[in-house]
Amino acid sequence: MATLTKIWPRALVRASGGPRYAVALAVDALGTGLLRPFLLLYGVTVLELSAPATGVAMTVGIVVGLLCMPMVGRWLDRGARSTVVAASMLVRVLGVALLLAAPTGDVWMFATAALFLGIGNQAWPAAHAALVATIAHGRERDTALAAARSLRNAGLGVGALLATACLAGGTTALQVLAAVTGLAYLTAATLAWSVKIRATTPPPTKGTNAETPPRLRTILAANVIYAFCLNIPEIALPLIIVTQLHASPMWSAAIYVANTVLVVTLQVPVTMLMSRFPRRVVLALAGVVLTASYLGCLAATSLGHGWAAPALAAISVVCTLGEILYVGSATPLITTLAPPHLLGRALARLQLSTGFGLAVSPAVITALAPHGATALWGSLAAATLLSAAAVATEKERGEPRPATDEEVTPPHVASPPQAAAPPPHRRPQPQAS
Repeated sequence: MATLTKIWPRALVRASGGPRYAVALAVDALGTGLLRPFLLLYGVTVLELSAPATGVAMTVGIVVGLLCMPMVGRWLDRGARSTVVAASMLVRVLGVALLLAAPTGDVWMFATAALFLGIGNQAWPAAHAALVATIAHGRERDTALAAARSLRNAGLGVGALLATACLAGGTTALQVLAAVTGLAYLTAATLAWSVKIRATTPPPTKGTNAETPPRLRTILAANVIYAFCLNIPEIALPLIIVTQLHASPMWSAAIYVANTVLVVTLQVPVTMLMSRFPRRVVLALAGVVLTASYLGCLAATSLGHGWAAPALAAISVVCTLGEILYVGSATPLITTLAPPHLLGRALARLQLSTGFGLAVSPAVITALAPHGATALWGSLAAATLLSAAAVATEKERGEPRPATDEEVTPPHVASPPQAAAPPPHRRPQPQAS
């Protein structure tokens, strides 16, 4: 099995879509960080909506946004790449414009704005993964996807910090942040569209597994449970620390900051380190690590109030490592198993399962937490461990040799911006003595 042990920054940027696309990702992430964490606050303070109405509108926007994924998948399977990425950014420009135009008390316009923002947020991951999978292949593709996640988390973190510093300005500051977010989305969409990457995939060969898509039911079902880990630092741990342990909210902030820093710094090196193992094995290992972190949280909550919060903060590092393993293997595994002409629909189905997990996890976590630590952490641990076991042992019908993660024939890239660029780094071959 090919193992990626070293990659040059220039080759990584090229494999990720090129310099302009990298700038587009950074600008998009920065704009998202300015507004998304404070969208609920915008509805409550600027539009003077009730908190329940604002929350329901945001949830409906996320869930309905998922319904666009089948259409996005078919669009990608027709060869579109950078166009779909740009469209996912432009639709969020429309959402921000509706936010700025919404009159006070208009919950329907706020809900429509949340819908367009939700559509863009749900469509972007699949479109981005398809674009990277068209340019880069094998383990270089895995690293390129990991690098994009690191860049995106860095942009989100910086944007959130800038927005937090500006919140002292009240409602006017929130409106300014929304306007800057819209400009950032528009700039990012223009840059993404300008790279003009498109794929032309060969028709499936008769008599092969490429005629029909792999069902991937086990992976997609497990992915719903895995996706809960993305909300542990933001929802589960703050909920336990503040409402049950009655500890300082600073612990929650420290956990969130640590999660962001670890993802930014470790996503690429950990993905490269794990490239010596099959992607399915890494995905199963991620489930084991997450299960261990949930059991650690269960043990930490039994400590005294003076020790429980620091213990949870320490264990959150293990949860973040499981998250890094999960994100670094789930999407690459799907891009490996899906035939080229069905890559878009496979990625859309993955995003559907991820989005569903993220949508239901707050309700599940908040419903289990009042019943005690065992109900919350024990249930999460059991479900995640079962999912990891299913991923490790199940072989889906129509799946092309997952045990070795062999690559299917890559799609042809139509007129990429770096078409004339030299190939990625090559190690010098030793001369015969």
